[in-house]
Amino acid sequence: MGRKGLIIIGALLVVAAVAALFLYYGKRGGATALAKVNGQAITIEHFLREMDKVGEPERGMFKEDPAKFLDLMIMRSLVLQEVRDQGFDKAGEGNEEDVIRQFFEKKFPNPPTVGKDEVEAFYETHKSRMGGMIFEEAAPRIEELLRRGKQEEEYMQFVEELRSKADIEIAHERLQALAAKPTDGTNTKEEFFTALKSGRPVLVDFGSNSCTPCRQMRPILKEIKEEKTGEVEVIVIDVYKHQDLSREYRVQVVPTLVFFDGTGKEVFRTQGFMPKAALMEHLAKVGVV
Repeated sequence: MGRKGLIIIGALLVVAAVAALFLYYGKRGGATALAKVNGQAITIEHFLREMDKVGEPERGMFKEDPAKFLDLMIMRSLVLQEVRDQGFDKAGEGNEEDVIRQFFEKKFPNPPTVGKDEVEAFYETHKSRMGGMIFEEAAPRIEELLRRGKQEEEYMQFVEELRSKADIEIAHERLQALAAKPTDGTNTKEEFFTALKSGRPVLVDFGSNSCTPCRQMRPILKEIKEEKTGEVEVIVIDVYKHQDLSREYRVQVVPTLVFFDGTGKEVFRTQGFMPKAALMEHLAKVGVV
């Protein structure tokens, strides 16, 4: 299912303020254009202002790779242009975010169908992460999740069609000049193996800089490392830099958190974001108090 589609369409709607000032800034004289979408400009000033409205850790990620944020602004602009061309914005009330939602609902009135076999397959694949729910309990939620996913894929196909017919110009040199130096904060393979031989419990975060939950974990892991210095080793491994370690430790999802005892033996692992309190509970089980 298009998880990427969910993220992108969600971002199109979340960054609501982009559209609110788009025409105004696009027509300003003397402003430096970062991109033009069918002749309408996205200025550097507008781009930076809207990026500053995004919360962390997404803002930090976008600053390191501004092309991703610009791409969201471009896609949103394309949708709003189509909305205006069809006169839909004049019929609806509310802000442009509401208008976009209403537009998609009108254009795609029939929700996609989801077969029982699809629900069963999803349940079997993710049963271990269902919190003990039996199939009958989980089925309605899974069906709704799959239906939304299919709907988001329809939305994305529509946006891609608009993009394929659009006249889009991007000032790549100006865009590259806006990129901030990546904040790494990860460890080397040597540091990883040294930690396993330290005689202390080890918490390893297998993640990446482009993963939002991974970035959310970083300050928590930093706090634990500072508070439990000498009691536990905290290691962060970038799975793209160290693909061999990822394969060796069977990492399939980021972030994957792996707990080792003082002998270097793995005792527990989990996937996805974990709050500090839960991390400390698992560390207590390997001797960190």
